[in-house]
Parts: sequence; structure tokens; C-alpha cells
Amino acid sequence: MPDSARPAGAADAHAPRYVRLDARDNVAIVANDGGLAAGARFPCGLTLRERVPQGHKVALTDIAAGGAVIRYGVEIGRARRELAAGSWVHEGVLDPPPARSLDDLPLATRPASPEAPLTGFTFQGFRNADGSVGTRNVLAVATTVQCVAAVVRHAAERIRAELLPRYPNVDDVVALDHAYGCGVAIDAADAQIPIRTLRNLARHPNFGGELLLVSIGCEKLQPPRLLGRTIEIRPARGGDEAPELVTLQEEAGFAAMVRTLLAAAERRLERLNRRRRETVPASELVVGVQCGGSDAFSGVSANPAVGVCVDLLVRAGATVLFSEVTEVRDGVAQLTARAATPEIARAIVRELA
Repeated sequence: MPDSARPAGAADAHAPRYVRLDARDNVAIVANDGGLAAGARFPCGLTLRERVPQGHKVALTDIAAGGAVIRYGVEIGRARRELAAGSWVHEGVLDPPPARSLDDLPLATRPASPEAPLTGFTFQGFRNADGSVGTRNVLAVATTVQCVAAVVRHAAERIRAELLPRYPNVDDVVALDHAYGCGVAIDAADAQIPIRTLRNLARHPNFGGELLLVSIGCEKLQPPRLLGRTIEIRPARGGDEAPELVTLQEEAGFAAMVRTLLAAAERRLERLNRRRRETVPASELVVGVQCGGSDAFSGVSANPAVGVCVDLLVRAGATVLFSEVTEVRDGVAQLTARAATPEIARAIVRELA
């Protein structure tokens, strides 16, 4: 838990406050709205030598030139000059530590102590034919190429406004558009990665397998390649349950394109509307966490709260993943050290490489 210099009494709500994250830290974060002026004195007796903005660091002790600046219990930089206690500690007075080589990282040297599994926890989800479970019931309109994005967005707005109110068990309609066009080298090395990403988005458990796919007809990324050649795709004229395809070049003008999309969407909405939630174990959850726009307090409140939530989900058997792997490049040594096993640590190294 953070070590805070916050006074306890309600009458002291505007008194100088800081948050210290780890007992080893020699800096803390100013918590007061608008920051604090020089001369502000914390209840512990520390006095600011200069103005420190909210969310910025203040030296808790004297830090010698070249000395380590510690936050979260790890070194975040070296002082370029002597920093007296009460000084503002910012990027201008720090030299960041050099990036760690991926060849000499600690591998599972500080794994967390295993905690007991959590059993008996459930949620109300939508079970799909492929065995996956969704948390929502959503109609997805996917695209093969950016050329159709504007038509699909317009059609999605019409579906949401005109059709969705008639299907109360369907939560929403989403347009899965993207910038993948004919200027992309579709057979280039690793081109399968964005293609696979688009395919997996289209197969999201929240879409219930009722995919509506929109093509222009002449794109490089043809529907069978997008969804996988083993998946049968039928033109959007019938009522079967295979993914339906609307090819816009086969339609006579914009109005006809939209009419065809709305008709195909209604067939999917009718089937989605018959779905009902059922009780499923928490182990069926697959949860992604995503950066929401970091600020100075992300590591004080949001990230620890998300971490506790993730730990609880994993103990209940759920799967959790995080994106933006490159953002942890400078913190990779902390991740590999805390990995549960050396194999997991090596997987982290492999992905960062």
C-alpha cells in the first residue's frame, strides 16, 4: 500500500500531501490540486524548496550528484546534480538509466507467491457454438478494405437507429473498419500479422458467430483470405448461418448498397435476438487491458487497481492479456524477474525482441 503523508483530519483537506509508493523510494508524488508553492511544509516536516506541480516528484532526502532516484522501489534515473530534500525532481535533473539488454535479464528471480485458486465464481454470458463465451450480444459488420469503410459506417448508423430498437436482446452494432487498402504489400514478410488480427477481431466472442462481411470486390485482401479459407462465406441473399458477404461493386449505387446491408443485418439481428444469457464459470472470461492515457497518477491508483483485478481473475481461472508490449521496454527487467517461471520470462523477452 502507498505510504502517504496525508493528514488524517477532514479540516486538513488542503494541507500539503504527497504519496510515496515504496518504502525504498527517495521521492514522492505531490497530490494537491494545482501543486504546491515553495515553502509548503508537509506534516512529516519536509519543506519544499521550490514550486512542485501536482503529480510531480519531490525529493524526500538529499540525493547526491550521480545518486540513484528511486520510485516504485526501482531506479528511474540518476541525479545530474545534487538535489536537496524538498527539491523538485523532474526530467531536466535526471539522466535515465540505460535500456537493459535483452540478453542478461533476470528470469523468474522474484516470482510472486502463489495464491489459492478462487472457485465458484460465475457470470452471465452468451455461450457460442465454437465453445467461446461472450459478455455482450453484438452485431458486427466487418470490412475487407478501407474503400468500403464510409458506406459501412453509414449503414451501421442506420442499423442502430432503425433496426436495433426492434431487437431488445441485441446490445449494439459495430463497424469493424480499418485502413488496410490496396497500397499494402499483402504478401510482404509478416503481412499475416495484421490479416490475422482482423480475422480474430471478426471472430470476437461478443459477435456470436453472426458476422456480416462487406467487400468492394476488387481488393487484394479477398474475403476467403481475411476470414480463413476453411470458412464458408455465402452472398448476402439467403438465410443460412454462414458468414454473409455483401460485395458493393455488385450493387447499383449507394442506396442499393445500404439497402442490401440493412436487409442482411436484419437477418443477423433476428438470430442474435434469440440468444439468452446463461450462467458460466468465471474461467471462461478472456479480458484484455489497455492503456487509457497515462498520467502521473496511473502508477499510483489505476494500474495497481487493475493489477489487483487481474490477479483475482487469474485466480478464478480466467485469461488476461495486455497490449502495447513495447511500452514496457524500459521496465522489462521488472517483468522478467517477476515472471512465474523462466519459460514465461523467456516468452516476454521473445515478444519484446
